[in-house]
Amino acid sequence: MDGEGTLVNKPLVRGWLLWGLGWSFFAPVVGILVSLKFNYPNFLNTEYTVFGRLRPVHINGVIFALYSTLFIGLAYYMVPQITGVRMKWERVGRPLMWLWNLGLAAGFVTLALGYNDGVEVAEFPWPVALVLWLAVAVLMVQILATLAVRKEEKLYVSAWYIIAALVWTTVSLFVGNFILPYHVAGINNVSLHGLYIHYTVGLWITPTGLAVVYFFLPAASRNPLYSHRLGLLGFWSLALFYPFVGIHHYIFSPVLDWTETVAIAASLMLIIPVAAVLVNFYGTLKGRWHTFIDNFTVKLLVVGTFFYFFGSVMGSFEALRSIQTPTHFTDFVIAHSHLTVFGGYVVFALAACYHVWPRVSDKPFSATMARWSTWLIIVGITAMGFGLIVQGLAQGTMLKQGVFFVHSLDSMKPYWLMRTLAGVTMDTGIALVAINLLRGKK
Repeated sequence: MDGEGTLVNKPLVRGWLLWGLGWSFFAPVVGILVSLKFNYPNFLNTEYTVFGRLRPVHINGVIFALYSTLFIGLAYYMVPQITGVRMKWERVGRPLMWLWNLGLAAGFVTLALGYNDGVEVAEFPWPVALVLWLAVAVLMVQILATLAVRKEEKLYVSAWYIIAALVWTTVSLFVGNFILPYHVAGINNVSLHGLYIHYTVGLWITPTGLAVVYFFLPAASRNPLYSHRLGLLGFWSLALFYPFVGIHHYIFSPVLDWTETVAIAASLMLIIPVAAVLVNFYGTLKGRWHTFIDNFTVKLLVVGTFFYFFGSVMGSFEALRSIQTPTHFTDFVIAHSHLTVFGGYVVFALAACYHVWPRVSDKPFSATMARWSTWLIIVGITAMGFGLIVQGLAQGTMLKQGVFFVHSLDSMKPYWLMRTLAGVTMDTGIALVAINLLRGKK
């Protein structure tokens, strides 16, 4: 994997990352506004900023604007080096960038105006969803066409994850945005909805995030990947087990009991790909741990892998009926989603930006500011994860003792305040990463 100077379209990568870093200010701030409404329900009490409108802006903002925009920029950096050829139809990349980002901006405006299709993580009205789906479909065709004319005989493991994520997500987005809201009713809608939400996390965010780790960890630590076979074991076990996970949350529903048992078993089996990634990760750093000290790509990848491991294992065991029964309607579940998505995958993408941005912009960054931002991210996500887990277990215990749900909320106020403060800390760290990269070393 070389030829960065001749193969990579630097202005294109820079444009995508610029948009992604811009979204890193927007989506987390909306999350702070949402969290404030738990303690101060009348805060920003307008029809455009009620909880029900801001929450989907935050969720879609993190998944599609912040994380996915950064990943697409990184894909334009990775794919040419994996294949040994420039991207096929390079000129498509820039109009695609505007299509994707203006589509997202239009989507957030429509959500604030109250237009919502009612499917979680597919709330955008269908014209906006069509724009975003077309962007993903075109990107898939562009990358597959590039891979078809590659000079590298063997496909690196990152390419496996990128191909699968794009194919899976092109299908999943179509089902979630154009079939679920209009053509499926009743319990079948509920079941497919559970699958769709999990496919967005497990068949888009997860494989693209792991593609980033498998590419940038060897590149930043200057050590070859520990085991290509272990990488493929992780890939195929993810592909085998994740499609069955989607309905493991529905233990209090009329969904068939045996299908939930299959989903729970598949959730536990996901420990295999997680363990494969972890062993490969630490094997790759063998003899190169000193790079952790002053290389912020390696540093953030190590931090992100810790939260990825903790959040993923938590998610697997959270699926068990014995654990889900007391925690299902609590913020225990929210702890899992923040630890994996924010603590893991968003941090992976930011780590890669430390490697890529100076190379495509010729701007070095400040090590001092990078150290501050890293500590703020670590402290913020740790406090948020720990606080939400304790909050979830405390509320779950009260519910098991017969306390009415509405009465259990009185005890949650200190935890909600802690979540807001943790979110401010974490989001400040993320914003500092963006500021540091964009302004360069002074």
